[in-house]
Amino acid sequence: MIQPRILPLALLLAVGLTACGQDQPPAADGETAPGATAGADADAVAGQAGDGVQDVAAADGKPAFDIGSVPRSTVALGDFPYIQLPRGYEADKRSVIAKDFARFPFWVDGEAVWVEGRFEGNELRPADGKAMSEYEVRRNFEAIVEQMGGVKLSEGRIPRETLDSWGSEITQGFNGAIGDVWSEPVHTYVVRRDEGNIWIHLVTNSAQGWYLIGQEQGFEQTASLLPASELKAQIDSTGKVALQVNFATDRTEILPESQPQIDQVVELLQQDPQLNLGVEGHTDDTGDAGHNLRLSEGRSNAVVKALVARGIDAARLTSAGFGSTRPVADNGSEEGKARNRRVELVKR
Repeated sequence: MIQPRILPLALLLAVGLTACGQDQPPAADGETAPGATAGADADAVAGQAGDGVQDVAAADGKPAFDIGSVPRSTVALGDFPYIQLPRGYEADKRSVIAKDFARFPFWVDGEAVWVEGRFEGNELRPADGKAMSEYEVRRNFEAIVEQMGGVKLSEGRIPRETLDSWGSEITQGFNGAIGDVWSEPVHTYVVRRDEGNIWIHLVTNSAQGWYLIGQEQGFEQTASLLPASELKAQIDSTGKVALQVNFATDRTEILPESQPQIDQVVELLQQDPQLNLGVEGHTDDTGDAGHNLRLSEGRSNAVVKALVARGIDAARLTSAGFGSTRPVADNGSEEGKARNRRVELVKR
């Protein structure tokens, strides 16, 4: 549950919302912004700008959203995620979303702004004896954002075809915080910060609300390459070895950054012509079990095809997918989910 980390909302009346430590005026033309973006949908991503914001081209040719047009905040803040819920409202402990590094499309004037970084969010509900007030929740979030030195960017509905295009990475991976975006408008806020812009996604209905707070940060690689010698050592010791092969979101395409790991598997098989391997795909438990099973099968087959394309005899390889049925860690944490998303090489 999000804990209090900034001044109580009541102090707004004492400090004044218009004196929030913002640099005025907005960034001049030509100033380099901490992150420049535009957005259509996930498939339109063309590259990445700085500070964890992905740069996408607006589908209708209109000017892309520019973070440089937002005043920079210099307000002293506490610890992430910065915001305390309004009095009388509680977060749902069962629905908390906490991701050390991910990406999410914040909806700004009919376009998706894809942000990479750290995220935390949840459902919020009125405490016992209190009636839900959408207006109260929204006004509190708007006031807190102003106190932080930020602004409201937009309010609007996301088209269903756009939601569908984002896939389960977003609609299931952020299920506890994305809210009823199929029926309700999204309120989007941003606080421009030198250390990483802070983005807020808020959705409400007559019974509850949902919120997601993200702060831009750069990617830090934590996975390491397993050389052929280490692959051999683990297979000789336990009969199998787990690989962290990266695939395109919700697809079977192996990403280029995983090619060096594939190369090491090729080297392993070339050094030991008698070694035959089963390639087994596994997923975490996010989303539909049947879909995860098919995805794991497709991904294991993609690895086999990549090895065969490098000259390995197909008769030495088999492929199989097990979806989320064979976890090696608790799916209740992001760390556990990451461990469960794997490809295993099993000695035959």
